[in-house]
Amino acid sequence: MGASLLSSPAFLVFFSFFALCLLPGPVLGITRHYKFDIKLHNVTRLCHTKSIVSVNGQFPGPRIVAREGDQLLIKVVNHLSNNISIHWHGIRQLRSGWADGPAYVTQCPIQTGQSYVYNFTIVGQRGTLFWHAHISWLRATVYGPIVILPKRGVPYPFAKPYKEVPITFGEWFNADPEAVISQALRRGGGPNVSDAYTINGLPGPLYNCSAKDTFKLKVRPGKTYLLRLINAALNNELFFSVANHTLTVVDFDAIYVKPFETETLLITPGQTTNVLLKTKPSYPSATFFMTARPYVTGQGTFDNSTVAGILEYELPPDSFHSSIKMLPLFKPILPALNDTSFATNFANKLRSLASAQYPANVPQKVDKHFFFAVGLGTSPCQQNRTCQGPNGTKMAASVNNVSFAMPTTALLQAHFLGQSNGVYTPDFPSNPIIPFNYTGTTPNNTMVSNGTKVVVLPFNTSVELVMQDTSILGAESHPLHLHGFNFFVVGQGFGNFDPKKDLANFNLVDPIERNTVGVPSGGWVAIRFLADNPGVWLMHCHLEVHTSWGLKMAWIVLDGKLPNQKLLPPPADLPKC
Repeated sequence: MGASLLSSPAFLVFFSFFALCLLPGPVLGITRHYKFDIKLHNVTRLCHTKSIVSVNGQFPGPRIVAREGDQLLIKVVNHLSNNISIHWHGIRQLRSGWADGPAYVTQCPIQTGQSYVYNFTIVGQRGTLFWHAHISWLRATVYGPIVILPKRGVPYPFAKPYKEVPITFGEWFNADPEAVISQALRRGGGPNVSDAYTINGLPGPLYNCSAKDTFKLKVRPGKTYLLRLINAALNNELFFSVANHTLTVVDFDAIYVKPFETETLLITPGQTTNVLLKTKPSYPSATFFMTARPYVTGQGTFDNSTVAGILEYELPPDSFHSSIKMLPLFKPILPALNDTSFATNFANKLRSLASAQYPANVPQKVDKHFFFAVGLGTSPCQQNRTCQGPNGTKMAASVNNVSFAMPTTALLQAHFLGQSNGVYTPDFPSNPIIPFNYTGTTPNNTMVSNGTKVVVLPFNTSVELVMQDTSILGAESHPLHLHGFNFFVVGQGFGNFDPKKDLANFNLVDPIERNTVGVPSGGWVAIRFLADNPGVWLMHCHLEVHTSWGLKMAWIVLDGKLPNQKLLPPPADLPKC
C-alpha cells in the first residue's frame, strides 16, 4: 500500500525515443504505450458483490506514469455493450483535441467491439492529474491516476520526498450507477446517493462489513511522503485530514503553488493536489486515521458518511510491541459539513509559485469579457406525467439559462468539417439574457431553455470569465472544469459580482492556475485564460448530477495563422457515431 510510485505497474509500457515536431517548439521525450481493455468484472464492497465496468480488471484503474514532454499512445478497446470514451482530465491537449475524450464533444464514443488510440503529448505540465470515463455515469468506476514527473534531471521545487503515493477518492454505489442516473432523469428528481466514499477503491472500517477493505499507508519515522490526492467522486466535494499530522500543499491541478501548511484540505470533484506529509521523528506507538467526508452547500440529499484509511508506522526492528492492533488510534477533526468559511479561507491560501522557472502568465489585458450565471432550474415534465422536481417539473441545470442539449454528432468533427448546421449554433449568450438578483429573491419562472450553443473565439483571444452562482432552487457550490486549458483564478467573493468594486481586488500577480475551480455557494469566481489551443472545448460542472441536468457549454477556438497554431487533422481510427 505504501509502495513506490513507479513500482509494480499492472500494465505493459513500451518506451521508444522520439523527437516531436508537430507542436510549437521541439519537445524531447519518449513514447509510452498503454492498453486499456474496458470490461466487466465482479467486485465486493460493503458485503455487496456486483459487476462493475473497469479497465484491465482493476478498480481503481491502472496508473499512467509519464514525464513532461512524453508522448502517450493509449489504445482503448471496448468489450462492453455500453459505449465508452475516456477523458485525460487536465491534460492541455495542445492541438490534439481529438484525444480529449468527452463523448459527442471531441469524439463519438467507442462502440462495442471497437477501439481507439488516444494520442497526445504532455507539454509544460508536471504533477498529478487523472483519467476517467466521460460518458453518462461510467466514471463512477472507470478512473485512475496520471502521474507526470518532471523532465529527467529537473528537480521538484521542494525537497525530494522519500516515497510518492497516489490517493484517489471515489464513491461506491451498491446499485448500478447507470441505473441510478437513468431513473433520476426519467422521474425528474434527484438521483439516489452513493453508499460509501472510498480511498483507492476501499471504503474502510467506518462502514459496515469493510474493516478488511481499508487503505493502509505504511510509513517510516522521520521521512517525507508525497501524497498525490485526486477527487474522482461523482458528486461530492471532500474535506481530508490525517490525524495528528500537518500537510504541506505544494501543487494543485498539476501546477506548483507557494507551499503552505494545513491540518485539513478541501478538494472538489475534478481537482488534484500534491501534499507533503512529514512523519514523526520517532516511532509514535500509535496509528492514525486519514479521513474524508463531504462539504455540502446544496439543498438536496447527499451521502453523509466518512471514509477512513489508516496511517501506520512500521514497527522498529527491536520493538517490544506485540501487535499494531493494540495501539491507540487517533482520529482527525474535520470541519462541519457546511463550513463555507473554511472553504473560502482554504481557497484564498492558494497562490501560484510565480517564479522565474514557473511564472504565472496571467493575461494582463482582456479581449473578451463573459459573465455566466450558473445554477439549477426546472424543465417541463413529459405530457400527462408528474415529475419529482419542484411543482411536478423536472430538475435541470444551466449556464446563462441554457441547458446543454447533447448532440448526436461530435462537435469537433462538425466544426473541423464545416458541417455545423443541425449540430450546434455559435450564439451562446455572453451574459444572462435577462439579468436578475442572482443571489437574492429568485425569479418566479425557473424554467431553463435547451440548446447546443457554443462560444466562438479567435485564436489567442484573452478571456475574462466571471461565473456567478444563483439561488434558484438554492445556492450551491459548483466545481467548474474547463477542458483544453488552465486558467488563472483572479478573484472570488460572495453575493452578486460588482465590477465597480470587485475588479480592484483582482490578483493579477500570483493567482492560482488550475483546470477546475469551485464557484462559491452564493458567490462568484473570476478567471482569465488565453485561448491558444484550437479545437472544441467543453466546460461543465464536475458534480456529475449537474452535468447530467445540463450544466455545461462549449468553446470553439479557431485556428491561428501559423502551421503550429492549427488543429491537427483527425486520426484514421476516430470513432464514428
